[in-house]
Amino acid sequence: MTKQIKEFENDESMDIFVLIKSADKRVTRAKKDYLSMTFQDQSGTIRGNFWDASSEDITNFQAGKVVFLSGLRETYKGNPQVKINSMRLADDASEPANPKLYMDKIPVSVDELREEINSTVFEITNADWNRIVRYLLKKFDASFFSFPAAKTNHHAFEGGLAFHTVSILRMAKSVAKQYEQIDKSLLFAGAILHDLGKTIELSGPVGTTYTVPGNLLGHIVLIDEEIVKAAQELKIDTNSESMIILRHMIISHHGLKEYGSPIEPHMLEAVVLHALDDLDAQIQMVSGALKGVTPGTFSERIFGMDGRNFYQPETK
Repeated sequence: MTKQIKEFENDESMDIFVLIKSADKRVTRAKKDYLSMTFQDQSGTIRGNFWDASSEDITNFQAGKVVFLSGLRETYKGNPQVKINSMRLADDASEPANPKLYMDKIPVSVDELREEINSTVFEITNADWNRIVRYLLKKFDASFFSFPAAKTNHHAFEGGLAFHTVSILRMAKSVAKQYEQIDKSLLFAGAILHDLGKTIELSGPVGTTYTVPGNLLGHIVLIDEEIVKAAQELKIDTNSESMIILRHMIISHHGLKEYGSPIEPHMLEAVVLHALDDLDAQIQMVSGALKGVTPGTFSERIFGMDGRNFYQPETK
């Protein structure tokens, strides 16, 4: 059986088909082009540099392409990487060249996610919020249920955006049950909408990149604009308190200005949404890093967790 990325040991030769997750053109101090690359299969990812890349290489080896990779598994600054010896595009006719063969998948069906989100909409009793949520879910349905939640950090796989949203909704329901002072309609509406702008910020599930609006504006600004446009289309007063506090839920959900929120949370429900969003993202990042890690050893370092690595206990 063919090995996958996470199954290779240090100093072991790697000769495998992989998907190019990212390929960024860089320049060395000697003014030579190279590609900073990340490869993936269903077991995980590994980084590597393709040195002395020609213009043809840069054109061929783009995110979303499947390649046959030959190299040596190494460790650099505590994280695995591959020293690339050679690389070629997979043959569409005779080799496993379908990108979906190498992409991680959500553990549930899209139909289950859609049903859970749609049933939650009925619990949003504020008419303005309910109409806005329904309008935007319908507008972005296809991309919302297929896009990842991020390019590299948490839920960076096909369907990850909706899966992340449902995870937050499940926690939100438990928290709202525990604390009756929480306006669950506001919390649920904010949870469903908070990352919906990523359907505009990101390019899609295969070879995910940031779009121009994604790079220049970001998903918080993008979905806030969509909420305003939806309200105008639905003849809802954008200056009403209900609209202002719904928008506050979205623009404050990163918690701190240095993390991308224009304003920090100033409502109980906004504090809860930020905490649940952060918790779900961190659980997924740590769980993903520990996937396949031998008990009694540490994972690779996680950039999104301050560069920390995590221990896999021998006994649970």
